[in-house]
Amino acid sequence: MAALTHEHWLAALDKVDPETRPFIDGRFIESTSDETLPSISPRDGALIAHIPAGSAEDVDRAVHAARQSFEDGRWRDLPPRERKRILLAWADLILANAEELALLDTLEMGKPITESMRIDVAKAAETIAWYAETVDKTYDEVAPTPGDALAWITREPLGVIGAVVPWNYALLITSWKLGPALATGNSVVLKPAEQTSLAALVLARLATEAGLPDGVLNVVPGRGEIVGQALGRHRDVDKIAFTGSPPVGRLFQVYAGESNGKQVAVEAGGKSPQLVLPGADLAAAASAVAWGIFYNAGQTCNAGSRLIVPHESKAELLAEITSLTDRTFRIGDPLDPSTVLGPLVDENQLGTVMRYLDIGREEGASVVHGGNRVLTETGGTYLEPTIVDGVRNDMTIAREEIFGPVLSVIGYDGDPGEGVRLANDTDFGLVASVWTRDVTQAHKIARRLRAGTVWINTFDASDVITPFGGFKATGAGRDKSLHALDAYTALRTTWLDLS
Repeated sequence: MAALTHEHWLAALDKVDPETRPFIDGRFIESTSDETLPSISPRDGALIAHIPAGSAEDVDRAVHAARQSFEDGRWRDLPPRERKRILLAWADLILANAEELALLDTLEMGKPITESMRIDVAKAAETIAWYAETVDKTYDEVAPTPGDALAWITREPLGVIGAVVPWNYALLITSWKLGPALATGNSVVLKPAEQTSLAALVLARLATEAGLPDGVLNVVPGRGEIVGQALGRHRDVDKIAFTGSPPVGRLFQVYAGESNGKQVAVEAGGKSPQLVLPGADLAAAASAVAWGIFYNAGQTCNAGSRLIVPHESKAELLAEITSLTDRTFRIGDPLDPSTVLGPLVDENQLGTVMRYLDIGREEGASVVHGGNRVLTETGGTYLEPTIVDGVRNDMTIAREEIFGPVLSVIGYDGDPGEGVRLANDTDFGLVASVWTRDVTQAHKIARRLRAGTVWINTFDASDVITPFGGFKATGAGRDKSLHALDAYTALRTTWLDLS
């Protein structure tokens, strides 16, 4: 680790010359679109590269390559141990090329380089390897038929998967889609977010180097309204696996309904509550609340953006959170390993967060910590960790996903029933947490919280072994765990008459 200093990363920055072309049928090819999108780094506003805006023809070529690779069985019909070997080799290559992947991710998104290495790259490799290990350990079923018949139930790959991923955890969430989709024998067309396309193209190149057959993984960067829509409407795509905003998730459902009725799995964000009950450990809660909202500059779908706390405990808890935030969340160049809080992804996102703060003030809330753009001399899009007090649950900043380092503080009278009501009073249902010293109360409250994941006396504890997804406007998709294998397969019954 001694080499991975600020100076190391700045020297690596001088050598960056990323590939931007679509990766289709095992190679990089020229896009049919003449239009390009500038990839601008939020760390300093510098141009990284020009990325093709993409076209429906690019998508059609990628889908055709994926379909051909699926139909001729070059991947799905490989012996399970061979598919496992290739996926494990790919995971190893991801780790071997961690610096290249992390640097591109940090430059495009602004995530601190330490977190790009420790979380996005390392966990992406771990996820691919974990699903590789499922390939030769997944069994089919035999039905309890009469003696004159034999019926067996097999899990079959769906075919061509369109994976559409966001920019906030570009590599990690991509691995959540690709791991189970490829482990079950599908072929994939990946559409990365406009803001974070470069590392995805490297990922595809490494897959081919690991031995993944041509056409099994294709990457088409470009605009969502062009590439994303073309993928969503394509009649030869069997499923869309989407993570992103609720409006775009609903668009994919419309595209499916207006084309071939393809499956659509949506994970579309949250407005997640951290519910503090009377007598909770406030020091432990303060740490989890601060990290739960300020990590990754709040650009996390399951960020704990609503703190629901008894009035009698609020002042003490906010003092703890503020003190910890000031001590811990050092804002700075994301290429500096000592940086904890990097910039927001771009000027548009920064502007969106600032508008929400203005709306909060107009509706009667008060910014009691942070709220200012900083390090403007760098040209980057940096915002202080921000705490907004006096928030009511009917305010805009308590209802809508801000996707920035903004904590909305909602006081209540301390009645657990009222706390649960406030926690559940949201259009979303991704995650929730409850803080209490009473184990019996913890179980009862957890059962009443309408969220795909409920944490008790912790927040954001996670692993590939457990499913991730939510209820209500969050969508019906589930990533991670063995359950994700079901999401990329269909059940086939074969009945043999023995009479």
